[in-house]
Amino acid sequence: MTDTQRRGRRIMMTPEERDAYLGEQRTCRVATLGPDGAPHIGALWFVWDGGSLWLYSITRSLRWSQLRKDARIAVFVDDGEGYEELRGVELTGRAEFVGEAPRTGEPCPELVEPERMFPVKYFGITEMPHDGRHAWLRLTPEKITSWDFRKLAGLT
Repeated sequence: MTDTQRRGRRIMMTPEERDAYLGEQRTCRVATLGPDGAPHIGALWFVWDGGSLWLYSITRSLRWSQLRKDARIAVFVDDGEGYEELRGVELTGRAEFVGEAPRTGEPCPELVEPERMFPVKYFGITEMPHDGRHAWLRLTPEKITSWDFRKLAGLT
């Protein structure tokens, strides 16, 4: 994984800042590619385990079918209203399908941590609900770019 940036080092998040940021944010935008190379972008919930971004996606979505054909993916998480408040993280790489699809809860050691984190973050419960429509995608980023414009304004 590339975790350095050539430009914007002054506004780049530290790994600790990035991990905290990804832990508190709730929605990301996921970009996939169609057969003609046109991007498709959609919002999705996620959890970050410090090394991989876990996405719980509907298996009958355009995103899912596009990733089956071309695993390249970009994920964008950002927030802020005014320019001096903008911050975010972009993660790029290849999506991996983990566990059964759709997910029914069959034992899968790789999913223990994301299935512990996800229901607490989004539903306030400790047991992962399985609806027979969603399954897991893992993005272990090849490249991460981050920015926090609050650093320029001295707000951090």
